[in-house]
Amino acid sequence: MSTGLFISFEGIDGSGKSTQARLLAEHLTSKGHDVVLTREPGGSPGAEEIRALVLQGDPDRWSAETEILLFTAARRDHLERTIRPALEAGKVVICDRFADSTRMYQGLSRGDLRGVVDDLHALMIGVEPDLTLLIDMDPQQGLSRALSRQTAEERFEDFGEDLQRAMRDGFLTLAREFPTRITVIDGTRPIETVATDVQASVAARLPA
Repeated sequence: MSTGLFISFEGIDGSGKSTQARLLAEHLTSKGHDVVLTREPGGSPGAEEIRALVLQGDPDRWSAETEILLFTAARRDHLERTIRPALEAGKVVICDRFADSTRMYQGLSRGDLRGVVDDLHALMIGVEPDLTLLIDMDPQQGLSRALSRQTAEERFEDFGEDLQRAMRDGFLTLAREFPTRITVIDGTRPIETVATDVQASVAARLPA
């Protein structure tokens, strides 16, 4: 589909992935690359509207199946309007979360629905990042960071440390499932050290 490079960042809440995505975008831009920094859910006007629906308000108002459909709809709009056009133009797309988050948060935390997530992804999305950087973080430390933000969108963090621990284990399992796509980076170190490792992981994948 693309002539550019598609990079996603994953990790539990509070892992620092959003900071690292921003730092990578700044670094690549300074090196002359045309970069699009985006996020999920969101990244396009329609997807941002769905983001508000699923991340604000009572988290129990949607069934797990409905939530998966909402996230998939948001991702499809994001793909059509932001990701695909940028990649076809040869740009580097850096996305804060992509389908792996849905595989974990909806496919794992709300029941054994990973197969549903994968089937919908194959049917409606059909795209994986060229490289996924998994910022690994101790669940207790990540939860503390996440709760300190005190925004209206902390719904998954409100599920507590047990969820964060399950999510971390799930992400690490995904990394073993997709070893050529997912690179695990220790996020417990200083931000600058993590950023250096991120840059090194990306350098070999950059288009000429």
